[in-house]
Amino acid sequence: MSNPVAYPVYRTTDPVLALSVARQLVAVGDQQYAEVSVNVELCTVAEVLRIREALPDAWFRKEDVEDWARDPSDPTGLHGGVHAPELSSDPDFLSSHLPLWAAMEHRAVGSVEEEFAALVGPNIGEIWWSSLIWPDVPDRGVYGEADNARVSLLFNCRTQGLDEHTDDHTVLVHVRRRNRDGSEERHATWLAEQIGQSVIGPPQE
Repeated sequence: MSNPVAYPVYRTTDPVLALSVARQLVAVGDQQYAEVSVNVELCTVAEVLRIREALPDAWFRKEDVEDWARDPSDPTGLHGGVHAPELSSDPDFLSSHLPLWAAMEHRAVGSVEEEFAALVGPNIGEIWWSSLIWPDVPDRGVYGEADNARVSLLFNCRTQGLDEHTDDHTVLVHVRRRNRDGSEERHATWLAEQIGQSVIGPPQE
């Protein structure tokens, strides 16, 4: 089994521009089987209610491992995910479970990205495109890849862990992790070059 490794290839404070660059990178691959997913961290009741209203098909969840250990029966349903229409709007309930994450997964490419980018605001969030197929370019030592061919756009964050707030947005290209002989970075570099960009930081695994 192989695993992906991600390389940052673009960073900006403009979320619209970041989305445009990410879409250009997605277009380098074959999108026949591609899907898109979105995810955002919400730290206030007001933000939860705003996203609940704006994305009625989103699922809300907690990612508090200690809370799960304290109460594995999870009476709130928030560890497994609660659909927006079933999520309580009671401020006392919501405030006791912050932060919450809202996600929409496995959607058609082009169906949610623009709306989500306009909604994410100051929150840490992510759009990722999966099930792409990177092209085969043997004369550059780049070989076709499907299982690990992805693009992600991180809002207000620079790392895949989504754990440190920043004031900018980062586009990453994901390729197959091979033998750590430089082939991964060569692949990422070639993909970035196709849209006039370059690798701008160390790999993230």
